[in-house]
Amino acid sequence: MKPLVGIRVLDLSRILAGPLCTMWLADLGAEVIKVERPGVGDETRRWGPPFVAGESAYFLAVNRGKYGITLDLATPNDQEILRRLIQKSDVVVHNFLPRTAEKLGVSYEAVRALNPRAVYLAILGFPPGPYREEPGFDALIQALGGLMAITGEDERPAKVGVAIVDVLTAWAGLCGVLAALLQREKTGEGTAVETTLIENSAAALVNVAQAFLLTQTEPKRLGTAHPQIVPYQAFPAADGLLMVAVGTDAQFQALCEVLGRPDLAADPRFATNPARVQHRELLLPILEGILREKPRAHWIAALKKAGVPAGPVNALADLFGDPGLVGRILLEVEHPSVGRYPTLVCPLSLAWPGSPLPPPRLGEHTELILHRLGVK
Repeated sequence: MKPLVGIRVLDLSRILAGPLCTMWLADLGAEVIKVERPGVGDETRRWGPPFVAGESAYFLAVNRGKYGITLDLATPNDQEILRRLIQKSDVVVHNFLPRTAEKLGVSYEAVRALNPRAVYLAILGFPPGPYREEPGFDALIQALGGLMAITGEDERPAKVGVAIVDVLTAWAGLCGVLAALLQREKTGEGTAVETTLIENSAAALVNVAQAFLLTQTEPKRLGTAHPQIVPYQAFPAADGLLMVAVGTDAQFQALCEVLGRPDLAADPRFATNPARVQHRELLLPILEGILREKPRAHWIAALKKAGVPAGPVNALADLFGDPGLVGRILLEVEHPSVGRYPTLVCPLSLAWPGSPLPPPRLGEHTELILHRLGVK
C-alpha cells in the first residue's frame, strides 16, 4: 500500500511549484483534487507549444494523478463548496498572495477554523517583509536569488534552462507536508507550512553561499566548471562535449595517466586540488588540448576503466533513450484526448508505482467529486 493512501489533498495551486508538489503527493498515494477557475483553468493549460490534442505539454507535466474540478470562488455558492472541501481534506495547498488568500477565505487562520487537523502549505515568492505581496516568477527569482550570479560565462549571466527554483520549492513543499502529516500523527493537529521561492533559491547556493558568507568575495561565473574543484567541467572532445568530474587527487593522477601526462600529477602546481584551483588557467588548456584529439567514446571508456568519473553531455534524446539512466521514472499514461504517452514520476516514489490517472481536462471530475463527497 502506498504511504499516503487515505490522505486527501485540496490543490488550489497553479503553474509549477504547487502542482508539481501535489502531483508527487498523488504518486505517494494521496487523493488530489485540483481546483481551477471555470473556463480559464491553470495558466499552464495555455503555455506552449507544444500542444497535443489541445493539451499543453507543460500542464501534462505537473498535473497527473489528480481529479479536476472547477469552482468560481467569486460566487457565494462556490465559496461554500470550497469551505466544505476544506473540512473534508487533510492537506490544503495554494500559491495565492497573502491578500488574495485572505480575500478567498484560505488564509491559515480561516482554514484552521474550519479544519484544525488540516496541514496547510502556502507557496509564496517572498518571506514577510517589503516584498511579501509581490508575485514570484522563476526567472526573476533566479536573478534575485543568486543563481544567475554564478550561472553562465564571465560577464554573461544565464538562467538554468528549466524553472529550477519552482522545482526546488516543490521539493521543499513535499518535505514540509510529509513532516507535518507525521507531526499530526503525534499531536492530532494540523500545522502551517510555508516555503518561498527566494529562500529556496538562496538555500540552493549551499557551498557557494557559505564561501561568500565567510569571505564576502563574489564568486565568478565558470560555465560548466566548479569554483572549488579542478578539473570538474565539460571539455570538447573530437566529436562533442565530455564531462570530467575529478573529485580527488588520486582521480587526477589516474586522469593524467590516461592522458599520457603523468608529469602533470607530479607538478606542485597541480598535485593537489587547492593548487589546481589556484592554477586552473594553466592546467585547463593543457587538458583540453589532449582531450580534443580523440572522440568521447574513447575517453569515456578509458577514464571509467581508470576510475575517473566521465561521461557525455547528453541531449534529451540521449537521456531518454538510455533506460539505464531514467528507465525507472518513466510511466505510460493513457489520456482521453492525447492518447498513450510517456511521462515522469516522482523519483521518491520508486517503491510504489506512479499514479496512472491522467491530468484532468478542465472541470472533468466536478460532478463526480462533489457528489461523492456530498458537498453540493
